[in-house]
Amino acid sequence: MNEVFERDGVVHLQGVLDDEWIARMRAAVDREVDTRAVVDLSAMAEAPPEPGSPRGQFRAGTDHWIATPEFLTFARDTPVPALVAELLGSEHVWLYEDSVLVKDPGTRERTMFHQDLAYFHVDGEQVCTVWIPLDPVDAANGAVRYVRGSHRDRTAFRPNLFVTTESLPGTEGVDVPDHDDDPALVHFDTAPGDIVVHHARTIHGAFANTTADRPRRALSIRYAGDDARFRIKPGAPQKAHHASLVEGEPLAEPACPRVWPLSGD
Repeated sequence: MNEVFERDGVVHLQGVLDDEWIARMRAAVDREVDTRAVVDLSAMAEAPPEPGSPRGQFRAGTDHWIATPEFLTFARDTPVPALVAELLGSEHVWLYEDSVLVKDPGTRERTMFHQDLAYFHVDGEQVCTVWIPLDPVDAANGAVRYVRGSHRDRTAFRPNLFVTTESLPGTEGVDVPDHDDDPALVHFDTAPGDIVVHHARTIHGAFANTTADRPRRALSIRYAGDDARFRIKPGAPQKAHHASLVEGEPLAEPACPRVWPLSGD
């Protein structure tokens, strides 16, 4: 597990979560997706759907853990934080952010290649994203594609709008290149209960959901370890709840809850 993660910057772990966790989070995501915390990314695409179009939507939101307790409980109390600590080689693990990521059947938008660290106001080696499918996922309904080994590239990439290659205004670095024909690309067919962990520098994107009846509901949880330091990155969206964090200092509660080990452990 650790050797694969260090070599490829991504690892697929099967059967990490039990059916009860998956059922709980499906219900939570189904409720959350109809709230103002989730936006329609398809509307930001270069060719957005016409009003009333039967096309599916790519919907996403972040930081659900702040207002919805189920998301914090999930990010903290599953086996995931302990696995992250092992993969990162970190004594402690903090929650940086969570995301809901839903591609309805018939969603034409691909997730463009990007690097998560470009969006995070964090520097460090011990930073990762855990992608958690709540439905069976393969290339047809929106599997994530990863460029193996790209985490070793220290290039500062600019964040984009996910459904277009246009970089966010005011950001620093270079645009993420296209990797459609990259021989290092890999994707995993995943089942509910599996997780995929990738380094925050690993370049990745995702297929469209071309199926007629298979949703792709997923969670992404972003964790950081001991060497992570808060650093504001120009142009990247800032978070109001990070006001207590200090530039150049470690992440700390309450802005970033410690999820491993838990208090008293």
